[in-house]
Amino acid sequence: MTGPGGSGADDTPPPPIPDALWQGLARSAFRARFHLDAKDRAYLEDKGLPTIMEHAADFVARRLAPARPARDGRQTPWRGHPVFVAQHATATCCRGCLEKWHGFARGQALDPTGRAYVLTVIRTWLERERS
Repeated sequence: MTGPGGSGADDTPPPPIPDALWQGLARSAFRARFHLDAKDRAYLEDKGLPTIMEHAADFVARRLAPARPARDGRQTPWRGHPVFVAQHATATCCRGCLEKWHGFARGQALDPTGRAYVLTVIRTWLERERS
């Protein structure tokens, strides 16, 4: 499992996030509509980014990293936690979106580097929303 900092279990740094990803997400009317609301912002500030990223690591490990996650395509709620909003905004919400937007094939579990990449995408989006 990945740590809260988003690095893999072997501390291999995740692949860099290409600028083209952020540009594509910004051009997607669906993805660009996601932003943290006041409640999510307050929760993020109250708990702090390290704790939120611990939650993210758990969500990714349980709901996204398996080769065939339970309820794939419906496993990420639309609201209720800043990470859920970030996952929809960054197309890291299900294996279909991971394949389409990030190139991670369905039917193959995410390795530590893949999980670290997903966590880095989520963290970067959350940091951008905070500023």
